[in-house]
Amino acid sequence: MNFLEERILKDGIVKQGNVLKVDSFLNHQMDIELMDMIGKEFYRRFKDGGVTKVLTIEASGIGIACSVAREFGVPMIFAKKAKSINLDGEMYVAEVESFTHQNKNNVIVSKKFLSPTDRVLIIDDFLANGCALQGLISIAESSGATVVGLGIAIEKGFQIGGKIIRNLGYHLESLAIIESMDAENGTVQFKQSALV
Repeated sequence: MNFLEERILKDGIVKQGNVLKVDSFLNHQMDIELMDMIGKEFYRRFKDGGVTKVLTIEASGIGIACSVAREFGVPMIFAKKAKSINLDGEMYVAEVESFTHQNKNNVIVSKKFLSPTDRVLIIDDFLANGCALQGLISIAESSGATVVGLGIAIEKGFQIGGKIIRNLGYHLESLAIIESMDAENGTVQFKQSALV
């Protein structure tokens, strides 16, 4: 069992509807030491990819992506879910559906932050159906950038997202892959340890 799986078992809360709450340490209140460990692990897995940018989506992926970008010594970009008055110029846009929020959003990234010379590592906290990742891949590829990999903290292995992304030929690494969850008993079962 790896450090993230242990923390999920200790502090994660399983809710009805295949929801795993990790807001006490990962995506609302953040354990910075844990974030640093996650950043180092993704660096270990993708260090040979020539990463020039880390890309995530607002909001829960930002903390993890910052730790990863710090390890690589590169900028982190997050796709915004709403256009604000301080965003100007041309934008890359993709529609994504959120499993957690049960809604669709257009996400945007300014064209000035991604270019064909970039080698992008996409990072997010959860992978369920893969919609957010597909949107981020679309944005990166619209810019002409190369997607060198996708790093996910927690993958719901019983949902289709991981299979879809892997079948598209992308290098996807998940630190904890959940095989099943039982809200009645509050239990989580993991696939084989995702960390070596």
